[in-house]
Amino acid sequence: MTRFPWVYYVGGALIRMLLFLLTRWRVKGKENIPSQGPVLIIANHLNVIDPPLLGVSISRRVIFIAKEELFRSRLAGYFFGNLGSFPVHRGRLDRKALRQANQVLAANMPLAVFPEGKRSHNTQLQPAFSGAALIASHNKAVLILPVGISGTEKIKGKTWILHRPRIIVNIGPPFRLPLPNGKFTKGELTHFTTLMMERVAELLPLEYQGNYIKQGDKKNEG
Repeated sequence: MTRFPWVYYVGGALIRMLLFLLTRWRVKGKENIPSQGPVLIIANHLNVIDPPLLGVSISRRVIFIAKEELFRSRLAGYFFGNLGSFPVHRGRLDRKALRQANQVLAANMPLAVFPEGKRSHNTQLQPAFSGAALIASHNKAVLILPVGISGTEKIKGKTWILHRPRIIVNIGPPFRLPLPNGKFTKGELTHFTTLMMERVAELLPLEYQGNYIKQGDKKNEG
């Protein structure tokens, strides 16, 4: 998972340069990033660029959980593996991925998850899988860092470069879940997932909040 760190840092430098030249990239809330210790980073997902964007927006080396489809070819698996990612099977309990996630946090490293499990094609938050909450439940002292990403949906087609789209990475205050002392239930896991996604929603414009927009905000939007 950390075999060739130079790949991570060289790739990060290239991504930073492209973002600076081709977009209007801004990171808010950098002061909320814990300087040390394990951190579970959760963010919304709009574009394939979101993982490297998130990686260069956080001032620490970040390990990502990525969909297993990205690792099916040998070349892609080599590339993503050496960037510090590891695969997860979506839609079911992946015990191997859970063990790897626990190992990353036990090593006091930041771990990033996109709880929606896939990109949103209408910019709005989609119903999230419970994997991030499951990881938090196995690491009850871990800080959770919510991040809202907006603007990357504009990176598509052939002419987006001409417009230098505005990209915002909004980092919120870290928090911990009020997890029970004993074994958690499926209902509690669903509840914790909602709590986590609401923290992400708070960092996004109303039109991005989708399934996690608050009732009062729905009325104001209407």
